[in-house]
Amino acid sequence: MEQLRIAVIVGSTRQGRVGDGVGRWVAEVAGARPDTEVGLVDLGDYDFPPCYPDQPTAAMRRFVARIGWADGFVVVTPEYNRSFPASLKQAIDYAYDEWHAKPAGFVSYGYRSEGIYAVEQLRTVFTELHVMTMRNGVGVNLLDDDPLDTERRRQAATAMLDQLTWWAAALRDARRERPYVS
Repeated sequence: MEQLRIAVIVGSTRQGRVGDGVGRWVAEVAGARPDTEVGLVDLGDYDFPPCYPDQPTAAMRRFVARIGWADGFVVVTPEYNRSFPASLKQAIDYAYDEWHAKPAGFVSYGYRSEGIYAVEQLRTVFTELHVMTMRNGVGVNLLDDDPLDTERRRQAATAMLDQLTWWAAALRDARRERPYVS
């Protein structure tokens, strides 16, 4: 069986962030599956311009290529003021057709709310981009002693990845059979 290419997107670029650790954890869980090839896409590794340029920069083209490569996505996002970070929205907007007819799951983190408000905002954005969002996700409460070291979170990640890989395979096959019409 051909492996599904899953991009784990770390949406925070803030210094001192925990998103890179959460992203590595998700990539490890997803990478342990025999049906996936995982690519970590850390927005902190991209030198995006502060303003949207007339022509795409090399960093923008590299990011869009990673989105095009993927059969599905796991978006790792913090919750900032009941939403997701501007760095993530900026990156999402650099691609368009590359998102179409692919699934996305979410791993969110924050205090008490576990980032659920950020995910609800992202669902709206991804709906506009013709992305199938997963019902199940993973929420991380940063007030926990060791927020990623729980069997409940690993089970939640497994359930989300089970849904994500089902949709990724179905949509990849559908896109191969005939191009998606947006």
